Amino acid sequence: MKLLLDTHSLIWFLSGDLRLSFPARQLIEDTNNERFVSIASLWEIAIKVSIGKLQLHRPFEELFSTNSSLTVLSC
Repeated sequence: MKLLLDTHSLIWFLSGDLRLSFPARQLIEDTNNERFVSIASLWEIAIKVSIGKLQLHRPFEELFSTNSSLTVLSC
């Protein structure tokens, strides 16, 4: 299955947030599924962090690098 994570599901998955449902987490963690994220989501996260509207418990680069099996889609 191909999964496109929106900004919230990406943040919740990478940070281990419990707002991501257990079934959703299982789908994302299933190595048989392809996981995609839009470059726009990365841009949105960067902006929110830079203006102080989003705080992550670890630097985003560190969170994202530990999940390198995510494929970034760009225009």
